[in-house]
Amino acid sequence: MVLTEQQVEQYHEQGYVVVENAITPEQVAALRAQFQQWVEDSREHRKPFGEIMGGRARFDMAPNHSADQPGLRRVSSPQEISADYLAVMRDNRALDALTQLYGPNLKFNNAKINSKLPGANSEVKYHQDFLFEPHTNDDLATVLIFLDDVGLENGPLEVVPGSHKGPMYEHWHDGVFTGAIDDAITAQHAPNALLATGLAGTACIMHTRTLHGSAANSSTQSRTVYIVEYAAEDAIPLIVNHIPSEQEGEVVRGQYTGRIRATAFDMAEPEYPSDVSFFSQQEEHGKV
Repeated sequence: MVLTEQQVEQYHEQGYVVVENAITPEQVAALRAQFQQWVEDSREHRKPFGEIMGGRARFDMAPNHSADQPGLRRVSSPQEISADYLAVMRDNRALDALTQLYGPNLKFNNAKINSKLPGANSEVKYHQDFLFEPHTNDDLATVLIFLDDVGLENGPLEVVPGSHKGPMYEHWHDGVFTGAIDDAITAQHAPNALLATGLAGTACIMHTRTLHGSAANSSTQSRTVYIVEYAAEDAIPLIVNHIPSEQEGEVVRGQYTGRIRATAFDMAEPEYPSDVSFFSQQEEHGKV
């Protein structure tokens, strides 16, 4: 058992829980080294590059990215091109913890790296992950594995406790899918947000409906996070995965049952991204 009874209760009540030592120091070092190589590669590019399934770019940079000050902020589906990232996706202590929360049968949904390099000014407006990826039920979790020490100054995750039990807020505004909730709703909930901090190797498990966002990195230390989304095996996607990969749907704990479990909810269908990542959606429509 990875989680105590109190931690299990916290997750169900607050919509998130932090797990220390989710991956080993050796794994942290390997993932960081691989990401640093991708940062070095990005110095030679002025626009998003690489390609994932569906044809969109794999590597996304902040608008102020340059060779002298790289701003690599997103790597989509890194497990497709790195054996180290694939191994961590398939086996980590946070995944073991999820079996205590959602039962023994779990599958992989999608993965990405979000990074806030010093000076990149990357910010994430408040949103709910489920509004990007509806399934027949909401037993989905986002696991954020810290590849750097995350403190108060380098743009930590901000989560609104208990918000997973509340409404699913619109991410469409004036006929445009912005990838964020309304500013007025953010102003209402952001003061109640808690910061998820910890040492490299820590993971934050967050319910798919939990309101969250993060501020820009105001420090000289990077904040890079490997984000892996898992689902209960009987949660069936209702739309095309917005970060497709060849591992999508792979059962990573337990077994395939062939069952479909459905719960009632109502939401607007999200817009499949045409650009490299939702950073662009938020920027284009004035949300960042």
